[in-house]
Amino acid sequence: MSCLQTIQDYGLRSLGYGERLLPRDDFTLCEQFTLIGSGMIWNVYFGVVALLTGFFFATALGVGKASANPWFRKPAEWFIFIFRGSPLFIQFFFGYFLFLSLKSEYAFFGPFTAAWLGALIVLFLNTAAYSGEIFYGALQSIPKGDVEAADAYGLSGWSRFRRVIWPTSLRLAWPAYTNEAIFLFHATTLVFFSGFPAWQQRGDALYYASYFADKTFNPFVPYPILAGYFILLTLCIIGVFGLINSRLNRHLPQAQRRKIRLRPNLIR
Repeated sequence: MSCLQTIQDYGLRSLGYGERLLPRDDFTLCEQFTLIGSGMIWNVYFGVVALLTGFFFATALGVGKASANPWFRKPAEWFIFIFRGSPLFIQFFFGYFLFLSLKSEYAFFGPFTAAWLGALIVLFLNTAAYSGEIFYGALQSIPKGDVEAADAYGLSGWSRFRRVIWPTSLRLAWPAYTNEAIFLFHATTLVFFSGFPAWQQRGDALYYASYFADKTFNPFVPYPILAGYFILLTLCIIGVFGLINSRLNRHLPQAQRRKIRLRPNLIR
């Protein structure tokens, strides 16, 4: 079988298109690259959707934690504390069995036991908690002069927040938020490794890398391929977030612009 035929057969297998059965033996390098790359579709899906939706919830959490009103501050503080204080792996585990218990009582929760929705919700809540803490710290770091200048111009309430406070806090938080985005995409490898099962062997990149490692008893081929895919994905994230960072800091002199520095977390 040629490599082109392998790509046609397995390129979209993680989505249910192409060959139903995985190769059993005589694995080629092309098969490993193709199937692991096919699984990356799920990693990108989980990361992109969780990041986009979590961004807005994180904004609300950061503002809520910075609020003087305890009815807003306390729920935000406890939400952030719970999801930052517990391992993501455990959150996947409890999330799956929670949805499974609800499914037995209410048919509505049936789709929540599938990874495409249930695991996505767990990732959404987790990244919102971490990002909410980042945005809260940025809100606390806004120079007082900026707020005083807004008051001097007669801005208050929503106008002051939209024109001064939020843009400034976003500019301050963006380098740290970039690292959170990178780690979120890396954390998607835990989805099928934890509680959520892979239906009909339609898993993510780590699922297929583990399959090849178990069948060949040689982890030194599939796992470096997996790492290579994630390195390329990380470079794409850095590029996109770097462009946004330049846009946020376009009004500052070149010497004063905050640079994005990678500070990966060793454990979450």
